Amino acid sequence: MKLILTREVKGLGHAGDIVTVKDGYGRNFLIPNGNAIAWTKGGESQIEGLRRARSAREIRDAEHANQVKSTLEASDFVIKARAGSEGRLFGSVTDKEIAAAIKAKAGIDIDRHKFSTSGHIKKTGKHQVKVALHANISATIAVTVVAE
Repeated sequence: MKLILTREVKGLGHAGDIVTVKDGYGRNFLIPNGNAIAWTKGGESQIEGLRRARSAREIRDAEHANQVKSTLEASDFVIKARAGSEGRLFGSVTDKEIAAAIKAKAGIDIDRHKFSTSGHIKKTGKHQVKVALHANISATIAVTVVAE
């Protein structure tokens, strides 16, 4: 089965790649989870749009990744969230909110799928978040969650 990936799938490819997978994997996992769409001739324009978006967000090379890493690690990103009296959040801080905070403060657009946290961020305070920037380069950033 030929599919067009809409997101990066570990071990398979990046958004916009055309891949061939077994029918069950495509029908039962990739398509229902929104990771892929069925390949069609009309999908070529969708592929180009995805590739342009990916190249705009992509970090070009290792040197650029190291520059971004030093910028991110030098900054402290503050996110405001609703919290109770003991500092527990109503909900949790999402990767999307972290990406928005980075874009607002540092002007760097990072894909939200590149973040990894140790569990959900559900309390106010300082938290460490790991960001995969390039093949072997990752940054650990400080995210401070404060109550609104």
